[in-house]
Amino acid sequence: MKEFYSNGKLLLTGEYFVLDGAKSLAVPTTCGQDLIIQPIEEPKLIWNSFTNEDKCWLEAIFDLPKLRLVSATFESEEDGGNDKIAENLKEILIQTQKLNPEFLNNEQGFMVKTNLTFPKNWGLGTSSTLINNIANWAKVNPYKLLEKTFGGSGYDIACAQNNSPILYIKKNTNPLIEKVNFNPSFKENLYFVYLNKKQNSREGIQHFRALKENLTSEINQISNLTNEFLACNNLKDFEQLIIEHEQIVSKTIQIKPVQEQLFSDYFGQTKSLGAWGGDFILATGNEDSSTYFKQKGFETVIAYQDLIL
Repeated sequence: MKEFYSNGKLLLTGEYFVLDGAKSLAVPTTCGQDLIIQPIEEPKLIWNSFTNEDKCWLEAIFDLPKLRLVSATFESEEDGGNDKIAENLKEILIQTQKLNPEFLNNEQGFMVKTNLTFPKNWGLGTSSTLINNIANWAKVNPYKLLEKTFGGSGYDIACAQNNSPILYIKKNTNPLIEKVNFNPSFKENLYFVYLNKKQNSREGIQHFRALKENLTSEINQISNLTNEFLACNNLKDFEQLIIEHEQIVSKTIQIKPVQEQLFSDYFGQTKSLGAWGGDFILATGNEDSSTYFKQKGFETVIAYQDLIL
């Protein structure tokens, strides 16, 4: 039996701009996804994916070595529709074989089980943890596998592999990654709030690509702000950095900041993370923050230290 595990992720700075090489601050989460592989005699790949509540949301059976999809059952609200889930998995496995032709290319069969340790709709890296785990199993470059499948910046792969905050700069399939000590003295004043809907990151990327022009100036501004986020040692200055970051992103993608859209009466500051419009936001605040957000209908409010490694 083989077992692999990858951390979930959150991007604190550099959303969208990380795609074009901005220096960004990313943090791995205390939750993630594992991949357990057991050999079987039958030349089949029997795949079962489970939620954090131990509920099977995907079962797929493939003939080996041709990876012919024999059957699939699923229960999900996955982006793109249920009918694509098993096909997406098949495509990942095919692209993995292209990177390593020996992978799943004999009569040896396997029973595979994946287990999430966070709710699948939270957007903490269901896809990236899967890509990283499969890449580790097949001994291929996970950034190349990501590029051939879901695309994106790759910061989520870096989080999957690291147990501390990182600075991340996209460089094709060989990114620059620096482990950093991001442990703000005011972290007890930081919270993550789930916006009750999973953002389709691919749609966010397409939106950004359609709008952008020459962003050299903005990329430099974001990179500088990332350095300031990392060095910041008091909450008031941190909140000002959030405001500046939100203004740059808002102006570029032509979408109002989340504070203006949803939380104009909030006593702290809020910042979108990743692709704007869903998943989690970062909020500054105090012991009253949870009550405020729950009264607004946002029940999932998690203290920084409870979610970040």
